[in-house]
This record gives sequence, C-alpha cells and structure tokens, in this order.
Amino acid sequence: MLFDSPMIFFIKAVADVLKKNFGISCLPLLLVLPAGQAEELNLYSINTGSFVYHLTGNHGQYTEKFDNDFYSVERKFSEDSKYSVLVGTMKNSFDDRCIAAGVRRDWAEGDTGWVFKGVYGYTGEFIFDAFKHCGDDGSYADFKKVTGIGFSPYIYHAIQYNFTDYFGVESGIIIPSVFVITVQWSFR
Repeated sequence: MLFDSPMIFFIKAVADVLKKNFGISCLPLLLVLPAGQAEELNLYSINTGSFVYHLTGNHGQYTEKFDNDFYSVERKFSEDSKYSVLVGTMKNSFDDRCIAAGVRRDWAEGDTGWVFKGVYGYTGEFIFDAFKHCGDDGSYADFKKVTGIGFSPYIYHAIQYNFTDYFGVESGIIIPSVFVITVQWSFR
C-alpha cells in the first residue's frame, strides 16, 4: 500500500513546509496521490529550490535568485511516458504568489541521465486568496485586462541531469529571457 512506503513521510514533510510558510493547504495535492499500490509512487516527483535570474531588463526590481519559493508536484502519465503533469506554487517576478500548472514533455534522453525537456503551462491567479494578487503587475496584468484572469503562459525548455534515480538538477530558459535552475526529487 502507498501509506506503507517511507516516501510518504517525505511528501508529508513537503506539505507541512508549504502549509507553515505559505498558508497553503496541500490536501488537494495529497488527495491526487494514488490510494492503490506503492509502486505507483514512482511516477511522482517534487520540484524545489529554483534559482531564477532575468537576463534582460533587469535592474534589481524583480523577485529573483532563490526568492521565488517554487514548489511543485509532478506525475508521469505512466512509467514509460514522455509526458507528465505538474501542479505547484511560486512567487512571480513581482513577488506575488501564483499557482503553476502545466504539462512536461521529455523531447530527448541520453543513456547517461541527460534529458532535454519542455514544460508548457499556466502561472497565475486561482480561487484561493493566496493567489489573488498574481495578476497585479507585468504580463500577468496585461492578460487580466484582456481575459479577466491574471496569468502568464510559461514555455520552459531545460536540460536535466539525473545524478541518481531519486535526484536531478535542471537548467533552462523560460521564454523569452528568464534563466532557471531547479532540483527534482523522484520516488523511483
């Protein structure tokens, strides 16, 4: 069973950190975990610790480096799928808390742990109060004027190196010019 796995303690610890630091309940994320067999847990990853830097137009006014507080839970569609879905939270460039949701596609893989991947997603407002200011500034506000919802589409391409089955580091660009480094913890 899933709850017999020692990895559930890690998932609970991440949920506790999100609740304590951001007031975000992770119950919806924990409910999407399969209540079935423990081997399904190996389809999940947690992404943490993003380093972000704006390559153009940066005059110190953006939320950068490790201040974006990015966390997400990712689930592959199947063991051999090139696709996964992710849901998480982060602070945007204007220090506003946003929900992040998207689809990941692994475009190429090497035999030595290298993966070239893309993440295509939504970063923006959501129904909870914690996310209500995401659309106040920048491109988020521009989309809000047109659609009524403050968000920004994210197109991110990166190269990830998996040091082990459980730990990988990736680096890439959010189009057009945001440099990112992120850590991924997997349950394989």
